[in-house]
Amino acid sequence: MIETPPEFLAGRRRHPSAAPAAYQRFAHPSERVFATLLDVYGIEWEYEPVEFPLRWGDDGSISRAFRPDFWLPEFRCFVELTTADQRLVTRKNAKVRRMRELYPEIEVTVVYQRDYRTLVDRHHPARHPGTAA
Repeated sequence: MIETPPEFLAGRRRHPSAAPAAYQRFAHPSERVFATLLDVYGIEWEYEPVEFPLRWGDDGSISRAFRPDFWLPEFRCFVELTTADQRLVTRKNAKVRRMRELYPEIEVTVVYQRDYRTLVDRHHPARHPGTAA
């Protein structure tokens, strides 16, 4: 087998099938698409790495928690995707609001359905005539 010299690969993007998203299990297909876009642009990410307690029971045990979908170390922020219809995201918004109250030093960005669709439409080759699939 011929090995490719590392200097030849410097600055080149890897095919998404060779990136971490191809090997990760996700709770929802939209998370895989988002992770693949991050991979294509060379943005390092971690999937659901931390769970934040939001409410505790009388005995001190955690009764409600929030685990954002992605941690982006380079940007020092968490990203939460919500592809549900806007009128159904009230519960998730409440969790994000509570997290911001308890952990104001931690950046959390919510990507709503309309923003997610815009992002995918801009980057999905099959939706753009004249580009190779």
